[in-house]
Amino acid sequence: MSSITVPPPKCLQKTFVAPRRHMFGPGPSNVPPRILAAGAEPIIGHMHPEMLEIMSDIKSGIQYAFQTQNNMTIAVSGTGHTAMECAIFNAVEPGEGVLTAVNGIWGERAAEMAERIGARVNSIVTTAGGYFTSEEIDRALAKHKPVLFFLTHGESSTGVVHPLDGIGDICHKHNCLFLVDCVASMGGAPLHMDKQGIDILYSGSQKVLNAPPGTAPISFSERACQKVFNRKTKPVSFFLDMTWLANYWGCDGKPARIYHHTAPVSAFYSLRESLAILAEQGLENSWQRHKEVAEYFHEGLENMGLKLFVKDKNARLPTVTTIVSPPGYDWKEITSYIMKNHNLEISGGLGPSVGQVLRVGLMGGNSSKASVDMVLEALRDALRYCHKSKV
Repeated sequence: MSSITVPPPKCLQKTFVAPRRHMFGPGPSNVPPRILAAGAEPIIGHMHPEMLEIMSDIKSGIQYAFQTQNNMTIAVSGTGHTAMECAIFNAVEPGEGVLTAVNGIWGERAAEMAERIGARVNSIVTTAGGYFTSEEIDRALAKHKPVLFFLTHGESSTGVVHPLDGIGDICHKHNCLFLVDCVASMGGAPLHMDKQGIDILYSGSQKVLNAPPGTAPISFSERACQKVFNRKTKPVSFFLDMTWLANYWGCDGKPARIYHHTAPVSAFYSLRESLAILAEQGLENSWQRHKEVAEYFHEGLENMGLKLFVKDKNARLPTVTTIVSPPGYDWKEITSYIMKNHNLEISGGLGPSVGQVLRVGLMGGNSSKASVDMVLEALRDALRYCHKSKV
C-alpha cells in the first residue's frame, strides 16, 4: 500500500503554455528574445568565479543606469518592494524619524514599511497627479527632523515624474538621507544619482530594462553607508542586511566572500543582458526615445478627445501614462475588452488613482510609435463597442 495520501495534481499533468500578449500596462513589460535567451543559459553555482564576474558586470551596469560611482551598488534578489525594504530596513532604526512624500501609492507603502520597524513616520501629502515644491519639502524637513526622506521619482500609480534637482541639497542641510524610488523611471527619464545628491536609489528589473521581475538594483552613497554600517541595532531582516549583502557582492573590500543566500542565477543572467542592451543603446538615447514616444502618445490621446490625468506637461512620466477614465464608461469593461479583442494589456488605477484613470506603460522595447498606434487603435475600438451610460 502506498504511503502517499495526496495524489499527483491533475493540473500539473497538463502542459502549460504562456500566452503571448502585448504587455502595455505599468509593468511587467515584454521581455525581448535576447533577454529570454540569456535567462535560459545553463545554471552555474551562485559563487562560481563566472557568477561573481556576472555580478560585477551587473554592478557596473547599475552604476551606469543610475549615473553613480557608488561602490555600494548591488541588485537585491527580489522585486522593487524588496529594494524598498532593503533601503528602509538598513537606513532606519526603531524610534528614528522618517518623512515620506505621498503623491501616489509608493509613498504610502514606504510609510507603512517604516512604521512596521518602529520608526516615527510623518508624511506630506498632495493630490494624485501632483508633486511637491522644494519649499514644501524644506519646511517639512525642518518641522519633523527625520533621518530619512522618501520620494518617488516615477510615480506609476498617478503618472507623475517628480522634479529632483536641489532636493538632495535640502535633505543634507537638514542632516537627512535622501531615498528615491525610480522603479518606473530608470532608463526612461533623466536621472543623475550623484549630481542630484541622492543617497539611496533603487529600481526594478521589469520596467524599462525589460527583464523578468525578481531583481532590484539599489545603490548607497558614502553618506548613506556611514549611517547603514554604524547602526546600534541589527536590521530587522537578515536577508536584506547590507552588512552581509555588501560582502556577497564584493563591495566591502574583504578578500573573501561569505555565503549569504542562493542568488537567482537565471534572473541575474537576464538582468546582466538587459543592462547590456541599455548600455549599447545609450542612456541619453533611451531617455530621448521615451520622451518622444510619450509625446506622440499624448498627442494621439488628445486628438481622440481623451484627457491626460497629469495636467503639467513637464510632470508627465514618460514611461507610464495616466488617462482620465472616459466619462460614462466602466474602466474595467474597457481594459477587459482590449485584452480579449486586441490581446493587449492596459490597466486601471492603483491606490489613490483607482477608478479615476487608465494606465498605459510603454517601456524599454515597448516604447515605440508602433506600440502607440496599437494602443490608440485598441482604445478607439473599445470606446466604439463598450457600453456608455447616458448619465
